[in-house]
Amino acid sequence: MSSRNGAAGESDKLYADHAKIYPSAVNGTFRRIKWAILVVGLAIYYFLPFLRWTRAPGQPDQAILLDLPGRRFYFFFVEIWPQEVYYVTGLMILAAFVLFLMNAVAGRIWCGYLCPQTVWTDLYFAVERVFQGERRQQMKRDQGPWTFDKIWRKAATHATWILIAWWTGGAWVLYFADAPTLVKELATFEAPSIAYVWIGILTASTYLLAGYAREQVCLYMCPWPRIQAALTDEWALNVSYRVDRGEPRGSLKQNNKLRAQGQPAGDCIDCGQCVTACPTGVDIREGLQMGCIQCGLCIDACDSVMVKLGKPKRLIGYDTDINIERRERGEGEIYRLFRARTMIYVVLIVVVAVVMGWRLSTRATLGVNVLHDRNPQFVTNSDGSIRNGYTVRLLNKEPHARDLTLSVTGLPDGYRLETASIARQDAGNLVFTIDPDQTREVRVQVVVPANAAIDKSTDLVFRLADTLGEAAVAKDFFKAP
Repeated sequence: MSSRNGAAGESDKLYADHAKIYPSAVNGTFRRIKWAILVVGLAIYYFLPFLRWTRAPGQPDQAILLDLPGRRFYFFFVEIWPQEVYYVTGLMILAAFVLFLMNAVAGRIWCGYLCPQTVWTDLYFAVERVFQGERRQQMKRDQGPWTFDKIWRKAATHATWILIAWWTGGAWVLYFADAPTLVKELATFEAPSIAYVWIGILTASTYLLAGYAREQVCLYMCPWPRIQAALTDEWALNVSYRVDRGEPRGSLKQNNKLRAQGQPAGDCIDCGQCVTACPTGVDIREGLQMGCIQCGLCIDACDSVMVKLGKPKRLIGYDTDINIERRERGEGEIYRLFRARTMIYVVLIVVVAVVMGWRLSTRATLGVNVLHDRNPQFVTNSDGSIRNGYTVRLLNKEPHARDLTLSVTGLPDGYRLETASIARQDAGNLVFTIDPDQTREVRVQVVVPANAAIDKSTDLVFRLADTLGEAAVAKDFFKAP
């Protein structure tokens, strides 16, 4: 926005000018937790496609595989068919409730520790420090002229970033095809072009988001900071500054002088270490802000200073709004992890998980779908019998071939089933052999003899059963003059 005379004024700006953030490296409890999650999470992401899982002959042996050409999703011992997409919906609902529970317990703990943007940005920060040094060295080098030392360090940083981004995109496409085979095809330039396209897209997005956008993704692109504010309450743990301990803040020399005079002085020496450690540049002493991802690095930075000063740790720590208010009134701290909000989320998570587990363990391994002919709906044969045509789709979800018997109920005696497909008759029913893990579409004619007592429209049931008694049914109708 500009002023009326065309000159841009500082007061007219909607957003502050972006300045690069140089977070300082810290050591402590929360930094170690973040390193552990980063290493374990990236190891799982990068190497999981190579994990094998024994299945029936003819089925892929990759533990996790999204087989789009075969229209299957394999997850260890679970095989999901296209018509079972509701399992994916259930997983999304379950993930949402888990995210809500995490927010109710400890605010944006997802953002600070588990979000892919946080994990890859942390990794990029680490690479930057390896080649360009710590915070002060990076700032001094960026402000200085372009020397050979600066050029090779910058080039090595970005080359490593691109390599990580390429590996990230390459690992993603390995979940959609046999990983060892696709790696070989990629190396020999024999892979499908779509694989190279997606690797390029994911390489570029990882490089840009983790290398350049960084905290801007959290501040402007991600909707979760705005959503979670409506889901939290005063009992949720959030990274907070202990105002009752820290204020009035001042330099170490100034605070010691105030204490010697018997005047109040806080433990905060205004060193700014909590600010320089923050990957989004937030000053947590100004209160909870949208830019704070609750990563806890400011806690580690402040704790290291408190240890040097001989003061208690956790001047900055995970705290609740309730306890902040209680300390201001001189009351003791209380915590309520188990409360209505968290218990509701726990119950919902358990219910969804149990329902999905029960549905998965009891799901049928065969299925039948029936589609009645639209035009004509019935045909009167020369002998007076009535014929209706159906397209029947038979599903065998087992890893071995099965003989499946198709029968019909709801019609008067004397009806017969006819088909031009390869099948055999068994007591008036049709027996089809369905290959393992396959569907088969057949044309079936249902013929009712002349003068049979039948309504203009009669409900009937198609039943598909195997030799062990498992069955599936589909309802339809029989039309007559």
